[in-house]
Amino acid sequence: MTSSIQSCVPGNKMQQPQRVLVMRLSAMGDVAMTIPVLLALRRVYSDLEISSLSRKRFFPIIQQVPGISIIEAKVDKQHKGILGLRRLAIEISNKKIDAVADVHNVLRTKVLRAFLPGTRKAVIDKGRREKKKLINDSDYFQQLKLTTQRYADVFEQLGLPIELTPVDILPRLPIPKKVHSLVGDHQHRWIGIAPFAAHKYKSLTPKKAKALVQAILEVENVKIVLLGGGSKEAKQLEIVAGTSSNVFNLAGFMSFEEELAMISNLDAMISMDSGNGHLAAMYGVPVITIWGNTHPFAGFVPFLQPDENQIIASREQFPLIPTSIYGNKCPEGYEKVLEAIECNAVVERLRVILEGAY
Repeated sequence: MTSSIQSCVPGNKMQQPQRVLVMRLSAMGDVAMTIPVLLALRRVYSDLEISSLSRKRFFPIIQQVPGISIIEAKVDKQHKGILGLRRLAIEISNKKIDAVADVHNVLRTKVLRAFLPGTRKAVIDKGRREKKKLINDSDYFQQLKLTTQRYADVFEQLGLPIELTPVDILPRLPIPKKVHSLVGDHQHRWIGIAPFAAHKYKSLTPKKAKALVQAILEVENVKIVLLGGGSKEAKQLEIVAGTSSNVFNLAGFMSFEEELAMISNLDAMISMDSGNGHLAAMYGVPVITIWGNTHPFAGFVPFLQPDENQIIASREQFPLIPTSIYGNKCPEGYEKVLEAIECNAVVERLRVILEGAY
């Protein structure tokens, strides 16, 4: 920590930014991981004006942070290309922003930073070197810094140090009537299952997902809600749901706002290494993550989730895990890593969570 940052402690308003812009344009899980950091920032610096630059589809996530303002990045329309980003930079400048926290650090945000001269800026260190070493050097197998902490470090660079705590979560949302009409009352324990992800090698097959659902139905007093996005996943989830009266495929039946309210009221979430786990974690919901060719050591563990909630394939059987950071690469012989994970391992951990030992 530099001396200038050391002098910028809560209460010393003269040296701290007054209006900070947080840039994170995508993706859903990454935006969700900013929420605990923004809540901590709001908790420690109550007078700080916080603006968030993101895409409109993520507004329902961000707007739950008290007192935050949102700037829409219309990167497919008027903010497209260099000239569009220049227009966006002018809009940002009009808000008198005096500090920029770039927790995305992609080409668009780099251009925007260049168009905002005279503004204090801090940029995320994504840890690319150590992540590359993690997947290429079998002797370098260690926990890397969590993404939420990497986000927090950006604000420390701006003289706004924060410490993430268990209170930095969102409150549960009121359960919409639509959810009750689809799932019924909440006398049962609601278990969310999101068996798919953006990449094939982070997703369960429909057959494996169905087996997991059947195993969880053996747990007492549960209702299972299946979550996913897009018409393809919705059709696959219909197969997974089958005809069980206690399994509900909600894909395509709710707005994103209703889905968030549903997720906030889950008793537990079972997710792949994907966005749904991070959405649940931002509400403090216990999340069991099933890892395939990726691994929690890369730093993408959902907020506040313990090691016991990470279900990982055996490295004795699959010694090259993690084979990639994002699940988009799979060497020969590693195509069925997720098939090797026993459903009972998930069920046993779920029982512990539901018994209150979480």
